[in-house]
Amino acid sequence: MKKIIVVNNPSRWPLDSGEIKLVSPKEYIEDQKLATIKKLRVFNLCNDYAYQTTGYYVSLLAEARGHTAVPSVKNILDLKANTVIKSVSDEFDDLIQASLKTIKSNEFILSVYFGHNVAKKYHRLANELQKLFQAPFLRAKFLKTKKWELKSVRPIPFKEIPAHHLPYVHEFACAFFAKKRYSQAKNEKYLYDLAILVNPKEKAPPSNEGALKKFEEAAKKLCCYVDFITRDDYNRIGEYDAMFIRETTSVNHYTYRFARRAEAEGLAVIDSPEAILKCANKVYLTETLNVGKIPIPKTHIITARGLKAIEKDIEFPCVLKLPDSSFSMGVVKVENSVELRQQAMNMFKQSDLLLIQKYTPTRFDWRIGILDNEALFACKYYMAQDHWQIYNWASSEADKVSGDFENIPLEDVPKPIVEMALKATRLIGRGLFGVDLKEINGHPLLIEVNDNPNIDRGIEDLLLGDLIYEKIIRSLLRRANSR
Repeated sequence: MKKIIVVNNPSRWPLDSGEIKLVSPKEYIEDQKLATIKKLRVFNLCNDYAYQTTGYYVSLLAEARGHTAVPSVKNILDLKANTVIKSVSDEFDDLIQASLKTIKSNEFILSVYFGHNVAKKYHRLANELQKLFQAPFLRAKFLKTKKWELKSVRPIPFKEIPAHHLPYVHEFACAFFAKKRYSQAKNEKYLYDLAILVNPKEKAPPSNEGALKKFEEAAKKLCCYVDFITRDDYNRIGEYDAMFIRETTSVNHYTYRFARRAEAEGLAVIDSPEAILKCANKVYLTETLNVGKIPIPKTHIITARGLKAIEKDIEFPCVLKLPDSSFSMGVVKVENSVELRQQAMNMFKQSDLLLIQKYTPTRFDWRIGILDNEALFACKYYMAQDHWQIYNWASSEADKVSGDFENIPLEDVPKPIVEMALKATRLIGRGLFGVDLKEINGHPLLIEVNDNPNIDRGIEDLLLGDLIYEKIIRSLLRRANSR
């Protein structure tokens, strides 16, 4: 994506990189050649962002032209919203108290330039404010009564920056625009900015390190610059063209909020918030599959009060599930009524509804990978040794935590298995899914649809190799182009 900087006096900005074009607000607003450039990121460093000022209109026109404005009009309006300021003050209370604890007065003004303050001890606080509000120059006002609170955040007009701060501002600007993703010389071959959401501490992530590297390679091959982001980057989502979630998703979780925010900001996103909503909660998914007449194991959705009434209809052993279970966690097999009541009592502390499902043992589960309503891959996931599930998290032996696997060419998979997987995902939408099925006497039985399926190096990619990564990235880019 091409980049320009809009400043009131370009001659006063001797940026060392020389790789990003500096233009005046007048030039950006009136030059039709700039107006028609596609894939343009506009860094708005105008003197003022107040409503109907030139700075406001630079960001407004940028968005109307399909350019990406920093700050966006939304960010500009957020700077005026007291509720936003209050939530920021609450969210970063510990950081605020730690950063300002040595200040003796009851008022403190913090100037933020590209995420920095001239005093290094305030760098972390300045950086967090810049990430939240995405404006190059900010002035944050803190007041102390019983404790320090953030009272206001406003953009700093360039003309109000003290003269003795200007050398620092230029230094911070040069460092900011020298970052790899903002360097035009290094990024001239990149047409898109792709964010891949990961959690480095996750116990069982949907993609291992080898797969993440392959996704990065495939994206670069297709002219994407790649950033691996974490939960701390929520307020940077608007900087990207597309987002790929490679962390286990859940509705009551920041991954869902990331997906919602990305979609609202106009990004292409996998997994979509709709897919997370329909797949991550087993109650929702069960109802969706029942309405779609997809065969599933006999399932009861129960409340604490309703458990006793259906006990007589339950065939033991059975499987008890939390609605937001994943990777075999939050799923237990119970052998009798006593066990059922004990396990359910614990689970009802986490959810008002539980699922009881008929126990259907098999040596393996089919996993059919679906991308945009087409079969992508097929695997057999075998049960963990001496266990009834694919994962046995209780095992103390690493080689017994998960079962073996086998890649199967799609043409060798029983046709009803693939057809049922496709039928199920059509109920949910277009995207990337992993459909788990059992084969009982030659007939498929659908277990669940995963919106965030495993794509691991050395497992799901064994037959397709690099092509599996390229297909998924291409799908994201088609979405980005259509948006």
